Amino acid sequence: MIPLSPEILAALALALLAGLVAGAWPARRRLLAQAAEAARQAERAAQLQDRVAQLERDLSAQADALESWRARAQDGRLELAQLQAAHHEKLAAFEELRQAFDQSRATLRAEFQHLAGQVLEEKSQGFSRSSQDALGSLLRPFREQIESFQRRVNEIHDASVSGQARLDTEIRRVLETGLKMSDEAQSLAMALKGDKKATGNWGEVLLERSLQLAGLIAGDHYQAQASFRDEAGNRRQPDFIVRLPDGKHLIIDSKVSLVDYDRAVSAATPEAREAALAAHVRAVRQHIDDLARKDYSSLTGMKSPGFVLMYLPIEPAYIEAMRRDRELFDHGYRHNVVLVSHTTLMPVLRTVATLWMLARSNEQARALGDQAGGLYRQVEMVAARLQKLGHALGAAAAHYNGTVTAVAGQRGLYGKVGRFAELSAKAGRPLPALEPLLADFEVQRLDGIAPGADHVPETGRADAGSPPGAVPEDLHPPGEPNP
Repeated sequence: MIPLSPEILAALALALLAGLVAGAWPARRRLLAQAAEAARQAERAAQLQDRVAQLERDLSAQADALESWRARAQDGRLELAQLQAAHHEKLAAFEELRQAFDQSRATLRAEFQHLAGQVLEEKSQGFSRSSQDALGSLLRPFREQIESFQRRVNEIHDASVSGQARLDTEIRRVLETGLKMSDEAQSLAMALKGDKKATGNWGEVLLERSLQLAGLIAGDHYQAQASFRDEAGNRRQPDFIVRLPDGKHLIIDSKVSLVDYDRAVSAATPEAREAALAAHVRAVRQHIDDLARKDYSSLTGMKSPGFVLMYLPIEPAYIEAMRRDRELFDHGYRHNVVLVSHTTLMPVLRTVATLWMLARSNEQARALGDQAGGLYRQVEMVAARLQKLGHALGAAAAHYNGTVTAVAGQRGLYGKVGRFAELSAKAGRPLPALEPLLADFEVQRLDGIAPGADHVPETGRADAGSPPGAVPEDLHPPGEPNP
């Protein structure tokens, strides 16, 4: 072997090193490219993870909203069942009243038919035509009152049935159109673009739609922009005043600002959305404080329970504020301000409408009772007069029988003048036969209606000086002469 010199060895080493470096450079470039790709993949994975977290938060919010809707739908169904039960009870009471009236009317009609048949057909053949006309004039107003009373009962019954049908239809419409109104409200809010005056007017429009949907009537049950004065004499105008049947008021405000919520809906980034929602919660809390300082319930002429209903026309805005600030509702309640949305306000308004319906029903029932009382008093008056008439007929029959006995009795005038007919050639026709009357008038059957008419004054009885067929003065209708 030929020995190598150090120079040759160094040259060989340099050549070997150069070959190694030339082979490692492409591998290094590939490693750098792979590292860059891995970094891009890691960044993409982080972005996807943030997106997944945002979607999970949105899903949680939607789940909370869905659960809230389910709870409110259950409340609506319970309220519907309660209203139906109350109406059925009211309908049953009206039906009992109508049946009792029909039964009383049938009984009275039968009694009067019997009395009229007995008095006018069997026992009053000696009455003159003028006396019969007077009795007919006396009973005619009574018959007209009965017919009017029956028509009124039928009208109230028909109105009650029709009102129940309308009530069922309106409650179903409330439950079905609640979500639709919220969607429309959100779309309109996005179109307002931060105009606070337009937001307030739009809230008033939606609130008035809710009032009308609940069955309340403008001017009768609620009033918009009513003017009041505070203790200092300053003019105040609550958005809406809802009247209650007992003279009290419910105050509803609809001017809460939703500008920040509109910014949150249209936000391009999660950070901007979070900032806008936080500002929305602060705006709602600030409006609560403003309403508390106004103290509407202390205004002159205001009869409020002491709190104000603060109406948020957009359902998601209400839910988002409650979800982000758990103390917001309690904060408002401590300041006598109750936060409501369309869904939570509708049961309150339906309750107010039901109170008005019950108040009208009670008023009609009182009027019906007053008419029934007046009708009964008229029946009692007619019965008392008929009872007096029966006693007068009995007295007249007694006088007649006494006179017949005096004339045609064993020792009467007929016996004394009978010999004249036998002895006198000028005697005409024979004397007519006289028979006594049976005075069995059934005045006792009127005692249950006119118990105070048992004692008949002497002025109401027939005496020996009264002409046959005369009627006592107190039995004639006012303004008609005694025949």
